[in-house]
Amino acid sequence: MPAPKTLYDKLVESHRVCSLGENDDELLLYVDRTVLNEYTSPQAFTGLREAGRRVWRPETALGVVDHVNSTRPDRDVLLNEERDIQSAYFAKNCTDFGIELFDLFHRQQGIEHVVMPELGLILPGEVIAAGDSHTTTYGAFGSLGFGIGTSDIEHLLATQTLVYRRLKNMLIRIDGVLPVGITAKDVIMAVIREIGASGATGFAVEFAGPAISGFSMEGRMTICNMAVECGARGALMAPDETTFRYIEGRPRAPRGAQLHAARESWSRLRSDPGATFERTVEIDAAEIEPMVTWGTSPDQAAPISASIPNPDDEPDADRKRDASRALTYMGLEPGAALSSIRIDHAFIGSCTNARIEDLRAAATVLSGRKVAAGVKAIIVPGSSEVRRQAETEGLDRIFLDAGFEWRQSGCSMCLAMNDDVIAPGKRCASSTNRNFEGRQGAGARTHLMSPAMVAAAAVAGHLCDVRTLGTA
Repeated sequence: MPAPKTLYDKLVESHRVCSLGENDDELLLYVDRTVLNEYTSPQAFTGLREAGRRVWRPETALGVVDHVNSTRPDRDVLLNEERDIQSAYFAKNCTDFGIELFDLFHRQQGIEHVVMPELGLILPGEVIAAGDSHTTTYGAFGSLGFGIGTSDIEHLLATQTLVYRRLKNMLIRIDGVLPVGITAKDVIMAVIREIGASGATGFAVEFAGPAISGFSMEGRMTICNMAVECGARGALMAPDETTFRYIEGRPRAPRGAQLHAARESWSRLRSDPGATFERTVEIDAAEIEPMVTWGTSPDQAAPISASIPNPDDEPDADRKRDASRALTYMGLEPGAALSSIRIDHAFIGSCTNARIEDLRAAATVLSGRKVAAGVKAIIVPGSSEVRRQAETEGLDRIFLDAGFEWRQSGCSMCLAMNDDVIAPGKRCASSTNRNFEGRQGAGARTHLMSPAMVAAAAVAGHLCDVRTLGTA
């Protein structure tokens, strides 16, 4: 009998072209699909031109403008010249190499990791590599997604393969029942806090347990998206009926007999009983609370009911140093209640939390309420399709009536490489994935949380527990 295998090992083995070493740890891996953006791809295309190479399978790539573009409602007339040059060069590259492009004015424009799934381009069993670390998002479908560097993008475009080193297997189980009001963002933030920012380095993480299977695909994508923040190079979930229902009817997904045959194959994509995981982490769902970050790394987080920790209580010297630096940067004092932290900005968006489910959750909190005085609040849908759907449901009116700006799609305030930048010393409640120093602007201070928690903070004017909003 063959030895039982993990889902990760099955995916790697099914895409292995050949081994590159004696122990099979390094191999040539076939990649099914990639998505390109205007920010991480230019050098790869330049390399192809200089070497006189073509893109081997251009139909497996999609180009999306998302990182540097403005998200302002009137962005059509506000294009920054430098950013426009980047987008124009990207358009030329896609045209010259035969790659389909969703440019700024395309009906389906949006953030790459939102656009690809909503089109039905991410399917169970695939390997997807792209020039963005949050390509791990696609693991929610039972596919292996991971980020690569510019030189790897060039190699991938030219050969449809990558030199790849196998990862170890980690299983993270979320057992039990989640309390009311706890979201996928809270779960993954609790995981990152538990194992640390480098706790999954060298691993592919498989998420399992009843709490995971109970999430929608949007929630599962949020978890896999942020798995990279604890060092995971891949994040996986076994596909199930929730996965199949999400894929069915998508514009570019299989249909009819092809879909039926695919579902039978997809249903076998799971770890075998008895498969070996080098590390297992078990978390009780019932103990997870709404989470927020207090520092400058996603693992520097705590339940909203907690206080800011004292670095002197940290026994590890490196973690103590990092915590002290983080509190200095964030302008916070140990012992203060997290719920006492006032904010200047509220941002709902990003490839982590800008899908329609996220916007619905925010709208539920904001309905009939107003943004607090002095808080600048914006909502940026993850794609033009999400924006249209939200407007069809009337969510945009709820946001506007509450005092939020309703934007066009793009990465926006997730990272300061467009015109959405926070001033030094200003503080933002954010539904994004990273709170690094300067991530939202030089000197900007970022607190990560779920979209519902961002909405609650915007209304209260300070961090607060969405479950008790308006009852204090």
